[in-house]
Amino acid sequence: MEEIEVPLEQTQEHLQHAAHHSHDGGGGGFSLINLGAVMSAILAVFAAICALLAGHYSNEAMIEQIKSSDQWSYYQAKGIKGALQEFRLEMNTTQGEEKIEKIKERIEKYKKDQEEIQEVAKEKEEASEKLLKWHERLAMAVTFFQVAIAVIAIGVLTRKKFFFYMGSTSGLIGLGCFISFFFLR
Repeated sequence: MEEIEVPLEQTQEHLQHAAHHSHDGGGGGFSLINLGAVMSAILAVFAAICALLAGHYSNEAMIEQIKSSDQWSYYQAKGIKGALQEFRLEMNTTQGEEKIEKIKERIEKYKKDQEEIQEVAKEKEEASEKLLKWHERLAMAVTFFQVAIAVIAIGVLTRKKFFFYMGSTSGLIGLGCFISFFFLR
């Protein structure tokens, strides 16, 4: 799977430019524009970290799913071999008792192998689902961080605190998603 991109460089540049040329707040104080630029930079770092982790866990989930699929194919191959042995047993009733016992042993071995393979396949499926949940939580955090940066930028450009607060709220929700990821593990 592809990594989640965080295309926020241009927004960051606009915010830094606006902060550099800002005159709101006067006297060198920490203005809304400066605060917005700093917050968006911090949120961009979190978004980048979450995007990297989300991509990693997405890839790991896919790998585990492929391994599970391989195990199920192996399971089916064992089943086919067992069925062939059963067919051989039915067709060769004239063979000696020793030969028939060997065929029965093979049939039982294939069934036992299938049980073990099935356990491994199910473990791989569960691992894939778990990794995918981690990916989804991190992707959700990335989305909230991106929305936060965009809304904070709107607040800075329009000089409206409402947008700044809404963007900050989205950033906090993203941070909550990121922190909750550690509790999913």
